[in-house]
Amino acid sequence: MLYQINVASQHYIFEDLKTLMAKASPERSGDQLAGIAAHDATERVAAQMCLAEVPLQQFLNEALIPYEQDEVTRLILDEHDAAAFYPISHFTLGDFRNWLLSTDATTEKITALKMGLIPEMVAAVSKIMRNQDLILVAKKCCVVTRFRNTIGLAGHLSTRLQPNHPTDDLMGISASILDGLMYGSGDAVIGINPATDNLQNLSELLKLLDHIIHEYQIPTQSCVLTHITSGIQLANKNIPIDLMFQSIAGTEKANTGFGINLELLQEGYEATLSLKRGTVGQNVMYFETGQGSALSSNGHHGVDQQTLEARAYAVARKFNPLLVNTVVGFIGPEYLYNGKQIIRAGLEDHFCGKLLGVPMGCDICYTNHADADQDDMDILLTLLANAGLNFIMGIPGSDDVMLNYQTTSFHDALYIRQLLGLKPAPEFDHWLQQQGILSQQAHQLQWPTELPKQFSRLMLS
Repeated sequence: MLYQINVASQHYIFEDLKTLMAKASPERSGDQLAGIAAHDATERVAAQMCLAEVPLQQFLNEALIPYEQDEVTRLILDEHDAAAFYPISHFTLGDFRNWLLSTDATTEKITALKMGLIPEMVAAVSKIMRNQDLILVAKKCCVVTRFRNTIGLAGHLSTRLQPNHPTDDLMGISASILDGLMYGSGDAVIGINPATDNLQNLSELLKLLDHIIHEYQIPTQSCVLTHITSGIQLANKNIPIDLMFQSIAGTEKANTGFGINLELLQEGYEATLSLKRGTVGQNVMYFETGQGSALSSNGHHGVDQQTLEARAYAVARKFNPLLVNTVVGFIGPEYLYNGKQIIRAGLEDHFCGKLLGVPMGCDICYTNHADADQDDMDILLTLLANAGLNFIMGIPGSDDVMLNYQTTSFHDALYIRQLLGLKPAPEFDHWLQQQGILSQQAHQLQWPTELPKQFSRLMLS
């Protein structure tokens, strides 16, 4: 189907919905690399104006990637809830934007819509919204998940304590964990990216985390971020796995590049559920995503990278995850060139995920060869926290010495919690008070003159 519009005495023609959405996307280097971006700002604005007039129903009628060719498309369309969609089925995309920004669009109404929305709809509406619009609407969305604590409640912000070590040294990892706990970090998950990905090493890391959590009765969960095939083997051996991890993408071809498909994800989900390790809930999956992953594996089908990222959230939603993390600046400047593009992408990802009912966090990060710095990350952190982000990363000094990139530190979490009056997950918050790490009166972190006695054993064990 052709899409046409006249702007400033110039006639623009877009050959299909896929092309129109790519041309309407805010500028980013990944779409330019793929050769699908708007030629200039005028064409981008024309595409956005044209896109605003597209009926929402058209996104159900015109699949960007054919149903017969892609299992993610089949998942999206097969799980679409027509009854949930009905209240807005007469909207154009522009109408949908206006409604989302209205006082009529309450948290309850937006939540009721989630299975009536498909990723292409929410990606498209984000393209005609300003940054402030993305923040305002995302703030209305509340997605709560549970395992050993409760994540995503209003007024709370959780952190992933990420104690990576370049040689997986258990003492070094333990030191980083202790450091993070003393700063109130780790309620989303204590999650390690392993440097050595063999089953014996993975088992040792998982047993270490399990020992620490149970020895000190910490109401949190652990994860070692290995491939799901390794995770399934470990689960079948009854190794203590709290959360099953996997990186995912928005097309079947890109997921094939990760060595996964929907059937394998289902197997991993069921294996982890069978361990029954949660106490307050059984959300057992942890997914990571990132704009540009499909393009990097040549699995993009000519679709813009932000829309493909939103499609990955439909994959995540299928498996009731505890955490979904967009690692926004990690893939590099080939896909998000500078701080401005990273900030915009982070706001888009959080908005789209929350609208689809996904518990979104963000690794607010950049690589050292990107045109970005820590000031850019401060801006994105502050914007996302105001938008109701579920969790961020917590890393010693904001510098991951194993993965070699820059992200948010334990101190950054302290800053944003203090600025906005945000608390950790309730169960973890109570534990911090019990340990004397968090003052019950001022509800601020306080550093004891010496380590709590129970923690002194951590560095000796």
